[in-house]
Amino acid sequence: MDLTLRIRDKTIANPVGVASGTFGYGSEYEQLINLPRLGALFTKAVTLEPRAGNEVPRIVETPSGMLNSIGLANVGVQRFIAEKIPFLSRLPCAVIANVAGSSVDEYLEIVRRLEDHPLWGYELNLSCPNVKEGCLAFGTSARQVEALTGVVRKATNRPLIVKLTPNVTDITVIARAAEDGGADAVTCINTVVGMIIDVRTRRTVLPGGTGGLSGPAILPIGVAATYKVARAVKIPIFGSGGIMDADGALQYLLAGASAVQIGTATFADPSTPERVLDGISAYLAENGLSCLSELRRYIP
Repeated sequence: MDLTLRIRDKTIANPVGVASGTFGYGSEYEQLINLPRLGALFTKAVTLEPRAGNEVPRIVETPSGMLNSIGLANVGVQRFIAEKIPFLSRLPCAVIANVAGSSVDEYLEIVRRLEDHPLWGYELNLSCPNVKEGCLAFGTSARQVEALTGVVRKATNRPLIVKLTPNVTDITVIARAAEDGGADAVTCINTVVGMIIDVRTRRTVLPGGTGGLSGPAILPIGVAATYKVARAVKIPIFGSGGIMDADGALQYLLAGASAVQIGTATFADPSTPERVLDGISAYLAENGLSCLSELRRYIP
């Protein structure tokens, strides 16, 4: 059974990865999950300078999910290189740095600094909905997505993935822009903008008002977006959003994804990626399928 995914000149051993922003830098889960079983680890976002993040509270539970407004809190690229890469470089899975910035120059500078260090590739975060500058502003403009992707493409030969926002009129337009800019793959989707109001205090629960909705509530949104994008571009798709079990992952794969990312589910059950991988393998075996690509022939 072939579970591999090849992008550019590199291979991911299996289709189950962990999503950026939900898995820290990997070491946080070292005692909770068998990290070598992961296909890919998408790191917490890396910005040029350290970020303290947004005001607390930053997370609120919602029906069938959660709303977060972390604000890309992270140690910055210098400490990421010094403190995080030594651990990440020992992992056998593909380690993909999630890169975020507020300008084209920031994205470019981060990638340039990371080029001398052992990483599988990069995921450009153009779609975070809870920061005041950058990211989402880039991700909602096809012109800017293509331009930024093109600039970073010229700076690296490593696989380049663009993370798409669902908070647009037509996600296929943005996906095609990423492909035209030189992206090797896209991640579909980031969180959905949402808000929770405390009726007792008559205030929004998150200090910033809105946040990013994740968890099982957004599974149908992510699957539908993946279905549309898969029919608009020729590059691979990492399906992400609301996957809690193998069934959710298989929905993405049937819709046209080549691999998946597990996010919010790991907060409730860190073993979710392993369970999903086992479930995908069992499904293929039970249905007499020898590789993941065979799944995509079922949904017209």
